[in-house]
Amino acid sequence: MPYFIYRMTSPEGMDLVKNLELISQFDDFKDAKKYAREQRAELPEDSAETIKIMFADNQLLAEEQLLEHREKPILMEHEK
Repeated sequence: MPYFIYRMTSPEGMDLVKNLELISQFDDFKDAKKYAREQRAELPEDSAETIKIMFADNQLLAEEQLLEHREKPILMEHEK
C-alpha cells in the first residue's frame, strides 16, 4: 500500500472544513517521512497549513481517513 502526502488547510474559523491537496506519493515509509519533514520545514512558523502522511489502499481511502472527524483523546491525570 502506498503512503500519500497531503497539504491540509482549513478556512479561518472553520476547523471542521478541510481542503486537501495531494502533493506526493511513496511506496516506502522512510522516503515518505523524509519528504514530509522537508515540506514541514519549509512552512512558515505561523502557517495554517499541515503536512500529513496517510497510509491507505488508494487515494480515495486516504482522503476519507483525513476528512474523518475524530474526537480529541481524553487525557488521564498522569498524562498531563
